[in-house]
Amino acid sequence: MKVLVTGAKGQLGTDVMNELAKRKYEGIGVDVEEMDITDPEAVETVISESGADTVVHCAAYTAVDAAEDNEELCRKVNAFGTENIAKVCKKLDVKMVYISTDYVFDGEGERPWEPDDPRQPLNIYGQTKYEGELAVENNVEKFFIVRIAWVFGVNGKNFIKTMLNLAKSHDELNVVNDQIGSPTYTYDLARLLVDMIETDKYGFYHATNEGLCTWYEFAREIFRQAGVNVKVNPVDSSQFPAKAKRPHNSRMSKEKLTANGFQRLPEWQDALSRYLDIILER
Repeated sequence: MKVLVTGAKGQLGTDVMNELAKRKYEGIGVDVEEMDITDPEAVETVISESGADTVVHCAAYTAVDAAEDNEELCRKVNAFGTENIAKVCKKLDVKMVYISTDYVFDGEGERPWEPDDPRQPLNIYGQTKYEGELAVENNVEKFFIVRIAWVFGVNGKNFIKTMLNLAKSHDELNVVNDQIGSPTYTYDLARLLVDMIETDKYGFYHATNEGLCTWYEFAREIFRQAGVNVKVNPVDSSQFPAKAKRPHNSRMSKEKLTANGFQRLPEWQDALSRYLDIILER
């Protein structure tokens, strides 16, 4: 199997490339320098010449607050860029994996989101990712749309790194306690994505590590496992006004993974422990 991975230098792209190599598959990693996804001709040329039979599309505009002021650029990358890839995948009859987000939902309620729930994005980022989903489902026959949330990986910025950095200069931190979800380790997610492309069980899926927490509970567990002594105070989202609205409910149902024979991701606390072992080099 020959797999082209977009956003190959990012948190998830890096781990997908590593997982492909581990399984002796040929991974072709591209980032913006190798393939500008907003340029349809470049996309067609690179994918065609790669000879890939699968595209794992990890590249995205993910600056959620900045997206509110840069709607055109965000849409150009997340919607039109994805559409460019989808059209080439359809033309060449290759599988496509599109990495999406819980932000395509309105973030309300308390029950876990099902893969086929109605999509009602609550901000610009979510809207453009939703448009990307539509581009895939309307063009590609062999697709996996995989929605993820609360992502952390060795490459790039994430909540864990932010907390550990803040702890160096603060004895006390306020962290929101009214948003609930499941952290997602890109190392675990990459394994699942490669499991998926080995099959033809196409469709919409949700993939996060098992278990639920609030950002406050996540922060406390980070400091506990890292052996860092910081007082963490639970606060409401209203204390952190942001340009883009955030979902209160990021619970994601993973029953479809089980139903289709895929191995679910480990508990988030276990994922955090393995991650800290790497970044803290204990």
